[in-house]
Amino acid sequence: QVQLVESGGGLVQAGASLSLSCAASGSTFGMWAMGWFRQAPGKEREFVASIDKTGTLIYYAHSVKGRSTISRDNAKSTLYLQMNGLIPRWTAGYYCAASPRYTNSRRAQDYDYWGQGTQVTVSS
Repeated sequence: QVQLVESGGGLVQAGASLSLSCAASGSTFGMWAMGWFRQAPGKEREFVASIDKTGTLIYYAHSVKGRSTISRDNAKSTLYLQMNGLIPRWTAGYYCAASPRYTNSRRAQDYDYWGQGTQVTVSS
């Protein structure tokens, strides 16, 4: 059973930085593409960033590009998302997801395993 556990969310002021982590169980983390998605109340889940198993193919949503960095440490089975210059509309639950089937993807339906999420709230 694959488990993904996010951490690092919280309440921050606009302009602050935040680093999210996603710890994965099992020994196959290094074989999966990984992604971050977010969902605000009343809105659909949206793509934030994704990374292939080697960390060489990375995608970002246009809205976060230049302000966020996705990375992974396969030895620690951990995925990271560094966010800088946070803005209030980035307030959402942030979810990590794993895709054993795809090299990399921006689509939520391509991910088979999801964490429970960590809340990020950005105050103005």
